[in-house]
Amino acid sequence: MPMTNCATRTLFDRGVAIISIDTEQIWGYLNSFNEAQFQARYPNSLEAHGRLLTSLQVSGVSATWFVVGGMALRSSIGAHDRRMAGIPLAWKSQIPTGDECRAPLWYRHSFVRHLTDALPLQEVGLHGGLTHLIWTDALATPEVVNWELAEGIKALEEVHVRPCSFSYGWDQEAYHEILPSQGIRVYRGRTPVFAYRLGRTIPGALLRAFDELTSATPPTVWPVEVLPGLWNIPSSLFLYPMARWRTRVIRLRSRIQRFQKGLERACRLKGIFHFCLHPENLVESKSGFAVWEDILDRLIRARDRGDVEILTMSEAVSRIERCRESSSYSSWLHPPAEATASADCTIGTAARFKQSCPET
Repeated sequence: MPMTNCATRTLFDRGVAIISIDTEQIWGYLNSFNEAQFQARYPNSLEAHGRLLTSLQVSGVSATWFVVGGMALRSSIGAHDRRMAGIPLAWKSQIPTGDECRAPLWYRHSFVRHLTDALPLQEVGLHGGLTHLIWTDALATPEVVNWELAEGIKALEEVHVRPCSFSYGWDQEAYHEILPSQGIRVYRGRTPVFAYRLGRTIPGALLRAFDELTSATPPTVWPVEVLPGLWNIPSSLFLYPMARWRTRVIRLRSRIQRFQKGLERACRLKGIFHFCLHPENLVESKSGFAVWEDILDRLIRARDRGDVEILTMSEAVSRIERCRESSSYSSWLHPPAEATASADCTIGTAARFKQSCPET
């Protein structure tokens, strides 16, 4: 049976930080920019990925990199590629023929390979599928989505990765039921705040800007089992974009302040602070990587104090599943009535959990 939300709130003896990185390059902007526009908006975006990875390695931090499957291809003949045969022409028509020498904004096989060899471990998950298809789009029929997912997984298998974690393009969740059939155990759900429930709308954008202006504290999240064996670990906060026109209104410091608030809240509640970003946003501003380095420094200091541990998506789920397999799982999941008198799990429940399921 699916694990209850109350039960997962006793999983950790300290705060947990998860960093997930949507690694999409121009695939994520098919309907927004051509290549020239993308390069003008995100100068040196190719270098940003390697620089971000290096900063994590130097700091001893593991992250989950959600990679669009197409990036892992050695080469492709674009819309005519047999691997894209099940994708509607209206979606794939802009995808060019090439490889990472001729079309590096699209194909980065060597970088994805580099991710798989990096130490400490960097988890490689799948972002959207083969082409960053938006699963709620009118073109996204069940047949199309199944093709997109299966071919995205095959593309990552070219770099010897069998992904078990997944993020949706634009966070547009749909077709949860097909994920487990392809070996996906966990996905990143939408941030549980009203601004994100409004999606990519003007009111949603205004509310997200207001949250940034007021340095609103991001939510602490916990894993939720939405189907047997399929977990949702929602995002807590996305790094707010840093284009010049945005920073004229919303100062860069707000990104750091919100990260700090989210991290402190997760430590206090012993839950997850799930911080997400796109590497491209770090090159929108000349100060982008300075902001990132400040954020990373705060995370490292919290880790070194013992206030927080850093997990990948799959590590968090593996811990849950090991706990479920423990001999005392049943009594922990169904505590006596006096231990669940309130909506929140009690200290007594948490204490029983720590005895039955040792930390990793």
